[in-house]
Amino acid sequence: MISRFSQKKLYTIILALLAVFCIGTSSAHAAKSKIPSLYLGYVFTTHHTPLMVAAIKGQDFKTSGAYLEEMVPKQKYKLMSAEGEPLAVLNFIVSKSGSETSTLFAMNRLDLGLASSTAFMSGIDKGTKIKILCPLHVDGMSMVFPADSKVTGYNDVAAAIKSSKNPFKIGYHSPTSAPRVVFEGALHKAGFKITGNPNDADADILMVDLKSTSNLIPALLGKQVDCWVGPAPHPAVAEYKHVGHIGLDSRDLPPAGEWIDFPCCVMGASEQMITEQPEVVQAMADLMTSASDWSNKNKIKTAEISAKWIGVPAVAVEKSTIIYTTDPTQNWMNGEAVFLSMLNSMNKFKGVLKDADIKTATPLLYDFTFVEKSLKK
Repeated sequence: MISRFSQKKLYTIILALLAVFCIGTSSAHAAKSKIPSLYLGYVFTTHHTPLMVAAIKGQDFKTSGAYLEEMVPKQKYKLMSAEGEPLAVLNFIVSKSGSETSTLFAMNRLDLGLASSTAFMSGIDKGTKIKILCPLHVDGMSMVFPADSKVTGYNDVAAAIKSSKNPFKIGYHSPTSAPRVVFEGALHKAGFKITGNPNDADADILMVDLKSTSNLIPALLGKQVDCWVGPAPHPAVAEYKHVGHIGLDSRDLPPAGEWIDFPCCVMGASEQMITEQPEVVQAMADLMTSASDWSNKNKIKTAEISAKWIGVPAVAVEKSTIIYTTDPTQNWMNGEAVFLSMLNSMNKFKGVLKDADIKTATPLLYDFTFVEKSLKK
């Protein structure tokens, strides 16, 4: 028989084991229920307006399948399901450019990102494990000259380049930015000799890296460049402030018609994010699809939201020709093929995308499975 002392000791051991089991179960449940804290990069440009609209409008997008709940304005949001369940905490990270976004992905500092497709292409070529999930918009790129310039249209631009005694200096804000690639690629295709070397006096055009969109207007006013190419809203803001003149929009580049509804910015994610958090990726695809549609249908309200968020005049933003879309149409893919071809012809790729055509590059660059589901809703 077991003595009273032994029984008491046995009960104590059993209670201790039960306590350990309960604590372990509770801890496991807590770990399972804890939502991930993720990092999303974007740039202060109206090209990324759907994200700003989604953040401001909050539960208005509940029917899309997901919405954002504000935690810290412009900095931290809960990504919620339509049923009100938290899926993730999204920490918004502001990048200076798509190039910086690509670098942050390479450093494993971002899970999701909004940037130019050319920036994603550059990153993927270098071996960064990321994928483009969907477009964000088309158009929204311009070439800006001094305010008193009379240059209007491609013929005037070509004449200004040809008449310049020294290489014509064109500024850009990021090496992998869509405006830089589009304008440089089109001018290269038109037969102009282009260089990034300031000592190359034989070139027709000298491309000048201004490092950030904040340097675009100062570089023009300081005559560091003859003009610059940049994303909306910066060209419209330059005109509004009477410190610049839009001489050419990307859609008017030669050959005529080739640059209309041309790709620019996209949403992408790390391959790890796609594999480990597919429900979060799907929710973001749903949300960006609905926010893009709302932005197109409510241009004045959209302009007010993005203008206040970025800190620019709403009247300047209202003039934007941007069309927001997450649909990777065949026409959009044709534009992506042009990007790929131009970057290769300009010898920008050194890795997996070197000499690749769009058919070969598609599985390396894109994962449209999430947005395809969003577009069917």
